[in-house]
Parts: sequence; C-alpha cells; structure tokens
Amino acid sequence: MADDPPDVVLRTPRLILRHWRPSDRAPFAALNADPVVMTHFPAPLTRAESDALADAIEARIAARGFGLWALEIPEIVPFAGFVGLSRPVFPAPFMPCVEIGWRLAAAQWGRGYATEAAQAVLLHAWTALGLDEVVSFTAAGNARSRAVMARLGMSHDPADDFDHPQMAVGHPLRRHVLYRIAAPAADRSR
Repeated sequence: MADDPPDVVLRTPRLILRHWRPSDRAPFAALNADPVVMTHFPAPLTRAESDALADAIEARIAARGFGLWALEIPEIVPFAGFVGLSRPVFPAPFMPCVEIGWRLAAAQWGRGYATEAAQAVLLHAWTALGLDEVVSFTAAGNARSRAVMARLGMSHDPADDFDHPQMAVGHPLRRHVLYRIAAPAADRSR
C-alpha cells in the first residue's frame, strides 16, 4: 500500500537493525524470561507476555515507521534483542517524548553492541525523523544502561528523576533516572 511507512533497516559496521521476523519470537521470549536480563524490570515475562510485547512492537513500527527494531549480529546471532525508539504514554513531567531504549540477551552484553546500535538509531532520529530531542530512562540502579546513556553523550540532571507511575509506591524499581540528548545544531537547522 502506498501509505505504508517504508521498511527501515539501519546498519553499522557490526550490526543490523531491522523489522521483526517470526523466527525472532523464541529468542525474544528466552531473553525476556532471563532473570538477569529482567533484573531492572518488575518480573521476567512468560512466553505469552513476550509474544504480546513483540506484537505491540511490530504494530508500532508498522504505524509509525520507527520503533524498537530487532537487533541482528551477522555471523554471530540472528536475533540479539532490540534497540530503537518508542513513545511512552504514562504521565510524567517530560511527556510527550521519544525514548531510545534497548534490551539485549545477556550473552551479548559487554561488547558495545547496545551503544553502537543506539548511535545509529540517534542518527536516524536526527536525520530521517527530524527529532529535536530524545530521552532515555531506567531504574536508578541500572548501572549498565546508565553507562550506555553516558557513552551516547546523554546528560543526566537529578532534578529530572522521577517515580515511575506504573510501579507501586515502595517498589524498589520505582525511582527512575532520566537522560536527555538534543539533536546536533546542524541537524536542528534543517
């Protein structure tokens, strides 16, 4: 159909960010069931919950032309997780916004894949989507994701930190940190 958004594929020297495939479902369910991967989330996901999340991710990509793309590491693993952009909908002082996020299988951690893929996503956000700002947030104790945010050049102002409204009062993951990055001046002048 002529009105459908184009299929976006982002490439880096080591990675491919692409639309999801049916074969991505099983490894996605495995990483969502991994308590190590899900340490900074309320709980690991069941297969049905993981499949429902994949359905929602695919629907958002189809509707918007961007989203949380499947991460492929050629010659290593056909599906390592996701990296991409989303529009969160919960109430918070920084809404509306576009968030950059990632979730990778633990076997792929520590190799710079999240940072490399997120850099490609940010470039796409600035050049193809014309965004002025992208945010990222996570549970305050998620040092690994916070390190990726810092490597991306995102800034953190403790005054922006917030209690996630979808977490119960007193929940250890309720406190979240917010990081921001603005489009480079050259990209904002378009």
